[in-house]
Amino acid sequence: MAQQQSIKSASDAGPLRFWQRMSVQRLAGRLLLHAILILLGITFMVPLLWTLSTSFKHPGQVFTRPIQWIPQTLRWSNYQEVWTILPMPLFIRNTMVISVTALIGTLLSTSLCGYSFARLRWPGREKVFALVIGTMMLPGAVLLVPQFVLFRSLGWIDTFFPLIVPAWLGGGAFYIFLYRQFCSNIPYEMDEAAIMDGAGYFRIFWQIILPLTRPALITIGLFSFLSHYNDFMGPLIYLNSNRNYTLSLGLRMYQGRFGYDWHWVMAASVITVAPVIVIFFLAQEQFIAGVQLTGLAGR
Repeated sequence: MAQQQSIKSASDAGPLRFWQRMSVQRLAGRLLLHAILILLGITFMVPLLWTLSTSFKHPGQVFTRPIQWIPQTLRWSNYQEVWTILPMPLFIRNTMVISVTALIGTLLSTSLCGYSFARLRWPGREKVFALVIGTMMLPGAVLLVPQFVLFRSLGWIDTFFPLIVPAWLGGGAFYIFLYRQFCSNIPYEMDEAAIMDGAGYFRIFWQIILPLTRPALITIGLFSFLSHYNDFMGPLIYLNSNRNYTLSLGLRMYQGRFGYDWHWVMAASVITVAPVIVIFFLAQEQFIAGVQLTGLAGR
């Protein structure tokens, strides 16, 4: 009897040791994965940390070796000088006007186009959608000259219209594709039930589809805001006067006669990037949900 119990205990100890080894291997794998991710995170944060550190340095301490990550004396006057030497509030206002106005236009036009491609039945829908997606293959440089000629003929040079109006005319093929794919995953029976209750297409879109596609709208809105907020090429081409400059163009104005005043450039960069970081942390849950829930299967 004792021999049978010993045999049974030995047979049970084998799987137990196996699962213990598996748990140790999983723990070691998780620790290694987290260590790699932490190392990559620190690596990607180095430029931002250097920017923040340089924004508090004296001009003579910017390129010292080894790098002083924490200056001996914090030069808070860099931010005051950046704010007063150039019209930084004006640059911020111009940037926000362009970014917010284009954001509203992108959300409105993209949602309407995506809803039409995903939920409505009309002749040639798939061909038109394929044509829209095909525009994503065109390099942006190919469109620069035709767009400039068009906007110049309209008298829009040195105005905000070339940077805002395109957002109200579809918002972009990628945004339409993203919203259409998200919208296609909503059961079509909801539309049929609403139609039986007497609802029209616009009412279905406004009261049913829009609330259900909130994660997609937040994702598209975040992409749109960042693209217009950080845009450099567009303002460089279409804006000529200093009163219309955005933050991306304003940073170039801190260039001195013999080079850049890096302590001012870094202080202005911190001011520029701070709203983007705050917006991302506030909307990151909805942003991740919108990316995860957007499927690749259309109707």
